[in-house]
Amino acid sequence: MDLVTNKTIDKLKYDLVRSNIITFEDIEKAQEVANVQNINLGQVLINKKLITEHDLLKFLEEKLHIPSVDLEDYEIDKKCLNFISYNEAATYKILPLFEIEDILTIAMADPLDLFAIDKIIERTNKTIEPVLGTEKSILKKINEYYELSGKVQDIETKTDPDFKWQDELHNDEPDEEHLQNLFRAILKHAIKDEAHQLYFEHNEEGLSVNFKKKGEIYTTGTIPSLLINPFIRMIKTLCALDPTVSEVPQSGKLNFNVDSIALTASISAFPTINGERIVLKIYHPPKKIEELIPDEEKINTLKSILNTPGIILVSGGALSGKTHFVYSILNDLTPKNTIAMTLESVAKYKLKNTLQCELNESVGFNMDKAMRFIEFQSPDIIYFEGIATKEGLDFLTSLSLKDKTLITEFLADNMEDLRRRFDRSEFSMFKSQITCLVFIHNQNSIEIFDKSALEKYLL
Repeated sequence: MDLVTNKTIDKLKYDLVRSNIITFEDIEKAQEVANVQNINLGQVLINKKLITEHDLLKFLEEKLHIPSVDLEDYEIDKKCLNFISYNEAATYKILPLFEIEDILTIAMADPLDLFAIDKIIERTNKTIEPVLGTEKSILKKINEYYELSGKVQDIETKTDPDFKWQDELHNDEPDEEHLQNLFRAILKHAIKDEAHQLYFEHNEEGLSVNFKKKGEIYTTGTIPSLLINPFIRMIKTLCALDPTVSEVPQSGKLNFNVDSIALTASISAFPTINGERIVLKIYHPPKKIEELIPDEEKINTLKSILNTPGIILVSGGALSGKTHFVYSILNDLTPKNTIAMTLESVAKYKLKNTLQCELNESVGFNMDKAMRFIEFQSPDIIYFEGIATKEGLDFLTSLSLKDKTLITEFLADNMEDLRRRFDRSEFSMFKSQITCLVFIHNQNSIEIFDKSALEKYLL
């Protein structure tokens, strides 16, 4: 895997030491982190608060005698975007600012990257005047001005029965349009294979593309090393993640159309020592509750239980459709004149008559904070995506004792597995508040247990 570098900072890093701005030990430690996380040295120095973006920019400006620009409130000449493609801008961390006669001024995070300058000169046949900008601000403006805009062109799966995403790999030059077409082809291939999850993982050859279907993971091919960084940046931009951040986890979502049906995919980017691992989970629109449960008596049971304080537990194996079922309940069975709210990492689809809340770790809105404040909203029905801690279980139990109806999910492969897990002492109080258990064996086999049935089969 090629290391991400910034020639300007690498050349002047020891000048930072000689100027008593940073110690030699700090530089050496930061260099190790940069190599492991595959980000440039300057970004590590900023992330570790060893130097501010402003001070680093001023230091480089003084050493290189190149003016700097603050892009925060800067308005570029949008006509200049035609000179530099999105892929070139994102790859070289450059942004065209304005043109006077045949001189094109561009902001660069690495003004000593002569290869990038030569490439732009060759493409534009213009004189290039570089000015200094921070990598973060340049990439932020790139995503703002180039309007990649989180859109994937509509996907049609009813043709090309033997379609494979690898067919798209060598079709075009590796520019931003090619990268988007490649990602679209991977999504199309996954949908045709009925895969529910996609994993992008670094290996010795590049970025492996893995699908998960019915619990089994299989590799479909590898994206070459040369395309890894621009490909991941493109995915992050489409999913409204920060493409400048790779050392902390991020999550987001992507909306796209397949055969005229709107689908949603959640995305998780997670740092590893080999590079970021990207996981996408595809969600299909919720079906009508009648399609999932043809038995009208069972539907009426669910309606009645939604009006009853307590806990509705939706259980089943991985990818069994637990979230899909909860969405169908909330969409079709929420009683009138009640307030229903959700707490989710990603809202998969917009529900009618339900207040949906997305957690956002980047601003401190996590599950702990949500649990502390949600009571002030006075909801009648609350859906918690999943509870993984003893504190969470106790909180749900306490809400059920305050005349709230709670809906949550619980992973279990079968009923025996669920009984075994619930035998633990920490579940005793939680278990006593369950008014309904929905167990999803598969899409065609859904069992519903009311309180009386639970006492026989589970409690």
